[in-house]
Amino acid sequence: MLTGYDHLLFLFGVIFFLASARDIVKFISVFTLGHSLTLIFATFAGVTANYFLVDAVIALSVCYKGFDNNGRFGSYLGVKAPNLLGMVFAFGLIHGFGLSTRLQQLPLGDKGLGMLGRIVAFNVGVELGQIAALLVMLLVLSAWRKRPSFERFSRVANDGLVLCGLLLFLMQMHGYMHTRYPDDFGFNTDGHSHAHEDMDTPDVPI
Repeated sequence: MLTGYDHLLFLFGVIFFLASARDIVKFISVFTLGHSLTLIFATFAGVTANYFLVDAVIALSVCYKGFDNNGRFGSYLGVKAPNLLGMVFAFGLIHGFGLSTRLQQLPLGDKGLGMLGRIVAFNVGVELGQIAALLVMLLVLSAWRKRPSFERFSRVANDGLVLCGLLLFLMQMHGYMHTRYPDDFGFNTDGHSHAHEDMDTPDVPI
């Protein structure tokens, strides 16, 4: 969780304007419920997808939160923003599925209570990482809100979230294209093997 930049950026966007402890607990609990559901059940049931594509959608969730925080739905699209609590839960489901696709690449053993226990233990580890990251974010935001620069730069910070999300999206789509169409990038497995064979072959004078 601490190295999942897309997850941390989304969480940062979620709590950016939340000042009360009640609101913070409510939104983080909804997000936690969402990603715990898909992490546990998708992993246990073996439901998976291309992790680059799932992470690309997660990157778009970062864009969404920055876009929403700056009120762009009203100013750009002329519509009311969707219910925030519902969207946080929905994105929590997607974030959990992203974690599940990664977890399923590890040896989890045969299905049963042992496998379920390992999945739950992993989820608990994710939650601990999330709490640690949130504490740091809350300390930074609490200190920043007391300074005049918060109002001046909050729009810039959330536009930065949109930009970071877009860059992460492009990075994930680039990874997907490399794995889905390796021949189009001139670096397929056979070509890579032949290249190594040519390098290992000593020069023979003609």
